[in-house]
Parts: sequence; structure tokens; C-alpha cells
Amino acid sequence: MFATFISRFSMIVLCCAVVVCQPALAATTIAAVASNFAQPMTEIAAAFEKATGHSAKLSFGSSGKFVAQIENGAPFEVFLSADAEKPEQLEKAGLAVAGSRFTYAVGKLVLWSAKPGYVDAQGRILEQGGFKHLALADPKLAPYGEAAVEVLKNKGFFEKLQPLFVLGENISQTYQFVSTGNAELGFIALSQVIENGKILKGSAWTVPENLHAPIRQDAVLLNKGAANPAAPALLEFLKSAEARAIIQKYGYSLAD
Repeated sequence: MFATFISRFSMIVLCCAVVVCQPALAATTIAAVASNFAQPMTEIAAAFEKATGHSAKLSFGSSGKFVAQIENGAPFEVFLSADAEKPEQLEKAGLAVAGSRFTYAVGKLVLWSAKPGYVDAQGRILEQGGFKHLALADPKLAPYGEAAVEVLKNKGFFEKLQPLFVLGENISQTYQFVSTGNAELGFIALSQVIENGKILKGSAWTVPENLHAPIRQDAVLLNKGAANPAAPALLEFLKSAEARAIIQKYGYSLAD
């Protein structure tokens, strides 16, 4: 009888231990993420799952296309845009939770070539010419493309170089154009070519931030994620010291 009691007691303790060790109400959220943030977000999602037990399914693409998809009922619960305007637009349209929007990163733009020594450190190649294709993300869809156009206009090169434009649907496709040699150079996100704080391949000009408006990248909780505990948890984790360290490792600045 005593042995049976001990056995039952042990089972109860074991069951309680299992319940305690498993993440409470672990869930999965679906996040739409701007292409430029693919590498850090993949790393952040892994850290998020390890820290909270929740997980995140990530879709990467252009911010402009994500907005159109969300407006047409796409099942995204969290949106990490490459700009501040689109999350605000969704909030005003009643598709995002009011007050949930915040800046998770401030992006940096680079003029980059896969060829070492091709792009000089001051970007003088834009004036000197000698190239046939200049890649940039479609400024109508991607904030990094919009910033690139602003840089060219501020430098007075826009009219001269516009015939050479090769437009990527998003910043990932733009990077592919340059990395494969289909364009000799192009404007991309610094995060796409940085590793451990340094640009380790090709050659680049890191564009001074006074040549374009700040690329403030905002995140927002979409209405479809309001009832899913994993969705607000992911946004909260983006504000953690661990996530902020990952964001900075990929060359982004923080808003505060």
C-alpha cells in the first residue's frame, strides 16, 4: 500500500514538473517582414522561440506588397515594415491595433558592388560613370529604393543615371542583381552585406544619412494577431536587450 502511494505521488510530481517545464500556452504567430530585415529576423525568431516557447513563421517581401496583401485579408498577425508610413497607414485603416506601433530599427543604405575595389569609399563612381546598370529597389514599393532615389537627386545624378536603373521588386532581388553581376553596382541595405560589423565582400560606399530621410522601420500588431499570445510576445521580444544586440550586429541603429 505504501509503495503504491509513493508511486502515485511520484507520478503526480512528474506530471507537475512536465507542466511547469513546458511553455505555458505556447503558440505560433505569422509575421510579414521586410526583405532587408531577413537575416536579423531569422536570428531573432530563433532566440524568441528559445526564450519564450512561442514560435514565429516568417514571410519576407516588399513592404508595399505586404500592405496590399494585408488589406486584402492575408493572415499576417505581425508586420515589420521597412518604413514608418505603412504601419501607420494600416493603423489608420483599422487593420492594426492602435498604440502597438514602434520603431524597431533604423536602416542604413549602401552603394555596393560584388567586385572588390569597384565602388570607392566616397561614392565618386556615381559621377565618374563607366557602368551600364545601377540596381535599386522599386521606389514605389520599397523604402530603400525611395531613399536611393533621394540620394541621387540630392547628389544631382538622378536624370543622368535613371536610364541605367534596374529595379528590383524588393531589396532582396536588388541584392541578387548585383551579387550575380547582372548589375555592376546597386543601392542595397547595409545589413545584406555586413558580417560581424564589417563589409567583408565586394566594395561599398556607406551613404551618409544626411543624403536621405531616416529609414525608420516600424513594427505593428495586426488585428488578426490580437488574440494570439505569440504575436504581442514577438513584438515585446523585439524590444529586449537580446534582440536589440542582434539588430545592431547587422548594422542597424536603434531609435532610442
